[in-house]
Amino acid sequence: METLDLLRSLSDEKNAAFQYKLTPGIDRERFLGVRLPDIRALARKIANEPETEAFLNTLPHFYFDENMLHGVLISQIKDFSACVAAVERFLPFVDNWAVCDTILPAAFTRNKALALPYAKKWLRSPHTYTCRFGIETLMRHYLDNSFEPELPAHVASVRSDEYYIKMMAAWYFATALAKQWESVIPFIENRALDEWTHNKTIQKARESFRVTPEHKEYLKTLRV
Repeated sequence: METLDLLRSLSDEKNAAFQYKLTPGIDRERFLGVRLPDIRALARKIANEPETEAFLNTLPHFYFDENMLHGVLISQIKDFSACVAAVERFLPFVDNWAVCDTILPAAFTRNKALALPYAKKWLRSPHTYTCRFGIETLMRHYLDNSFEPELPAHVASVRSDEYYIKMMAAWYFATALAKQWESVIPFIENRALDEWTHNKTIQKARESFRVTPEHKEYLKTLRV
């Protein structure tokens, strides 16, 4: 079966309506309603099929579900060079937060030094979801053992009115406060972020179980 036919066989009208409500800006007719666990299972099943390479090279897709599958398939590519090439080919066509956040390349985990320059480049992109993906990459891979004190400044320097960029920046800094408090709290103390992102960061950090009660109380005093 063709990849799209496989997706259609897994469609769920009720779930399509639910996904549509969660994904602003995407027309209702573009949702088949395939559930994410089913998309992941399908990706594992077809990863090595000849049709899959053709699917990955055929852009843009029409259906939201095709884009979700595309993101999951990219996440499975083991070779770093092939993976980053596939990511760069796909990012310009990503048009919503859900697809963006589905791209979780395992190859980046194993090649953090190689992935870092790409993350820095992506977060400078004028394209909303390329920028969001760059910030997300720094959040997912560079807040633990690979943390570098200069990295939060790259995120802090991003200026955008786009909600999905600002929300990701807040998510990044809230996570960074939980993991790298001493290095990151100066960005909040010195108001290095725009007001909305600053306050959203504090809100998300105070909601996190990973931030200590003492730190949460201090953050409360820093709201703008």
